[in-house]
Amino acid sequence: MAELPRSRGPTRAPLAVLGAAPAFETPLLTGCPNILDPAETASLIRDAMARRRLTNEGPLVRRLEEQFAAFHGVQHAVAVANATLGLQLVAAALNVSGEVIVPSFTFIGTVHALSWIGLRPVFCDISVETHTLDAARVELAVTRETGAIVGVHLWGRPCDIDGIQRVAGAHGVPVLFDAAHATGSAWQGTRLGRFGRAEVFSLHATKSINGLEGGMVTTNDDELAERVRRLRNFGFSAEGRVVSRGINAKMDEFSAAMALTNLAAFDRLSAHNSAIREAYRHGLARLPGLRLSENPAGDVPSRHYAVVEVDEASPLRRDELCRVLVAERVTPRRYFRPGCHRSPPYASEAPRHPLPVTERLSQTLMQLPTGLQMTPDDATTMVAVLGHALEEAPRVRAALAATAP
Repeated sequence: MAELPRSRGPTRAPLAVLGAAPAFETPLLTGCPNILDPAETASLIRDAMARRRLTNEGPLVRRLEEQFAAFHGVQHAVAVANATLGLQLVAAALNVSGEVIVPSFTFIGTVHALSWIGLRPVFCDISVETHTLDAARVELAVTRETGAIVGVHLWGRPCDIDGIQRVAGAHGVPVLFDAAHATGSAWQGTRLGRFGRAEVFSLHATKSINGLEGGMVTTNDDELAERVRRLRNFGFSAEGRVVSRGINAKMDEFSAAMALTNLAAFDRLSAHNSAIREAYRHGLARLPGLRLSENPAGDVPSRHYAVVEVDEASPLRRDELCRVLVAERVTPRRYFRPGCHRSPPYASEAPRHPLPVTERLSQTLMQLPTGLQMTPDDATTMVAVLGHALEEAPRVRAALAATAP
């Protein structure tokens, strides 16, 4: 395992933006890959090379599908090359057409995946409490052209599943869930994976459980799972005959090896990230205008994400605090700035419905590092840096203005 960052510790030493040495000798990245068992991963890869079975639904991919399905308590898990393709395969398997209601406050890949296959995104606002689709706004957005509703379990927080499915059922449209952030998350005591027509998880390198690249489509619908399996392999049936259109969206054995070993260590990583989140929460509670975004009672999210809300009580704005941290060799992320509706090519058309919560959160949220790259003490140091910056807000703002890009 790589050496953990060494820091100055939770002191009031001068800030890097004011001329001091950075707090961290080794950079801390938001989304740094977690490598939980490199020796076991290497062993599985060597076995795959010895078998000379590197792709085309090899034994490691099949094992991963079985274990992922069991982990999420769902009947089917279909491994794919990435979650982007997973969303496209599900939409194609359901013959979705026309408009798709989707949050603007999500990673651009959610919307690109739908737009790339000819679907028209209709951006819908989100709940200020959960940062996920607001079911009441979804109801207002449904029209005769609506082909599907796509909810996003953002930061691993489950959507208002009941509310969204109630709207979808009333209008006879399918629901898909982008669960890219949500491996291991639960809603009302049940792990995600079985809701809507299908849920699509990401195994990208930046996710809590990663397979270098990769994705997983989960569903309890036997027929849908079979259609997705055909679509990911050029439309071939189990008997080797082409029976439908398809594409190459298969996962390789090396990605499956990485995902298998990381999935086996999920509890260890979750406990580690819980300790980091607690250090953030405890420290931020003492700072004006900064708060670790918590999860609704009863939901169990992935603990991979530490999202901070910076409100008007803070002496420094979100973007200023991000620049303070960058000077300390910390890379926060301003997720999601801007919202998808303000990004090309979607910005060319005004959103059909107002998005006030999206607009506000895109200016006030920042995501901080987590994972095996760091310790709870590093989180405490980061909070101390933020606290000192707030105390020195006039000097910090002047220093940032002098070095503005």
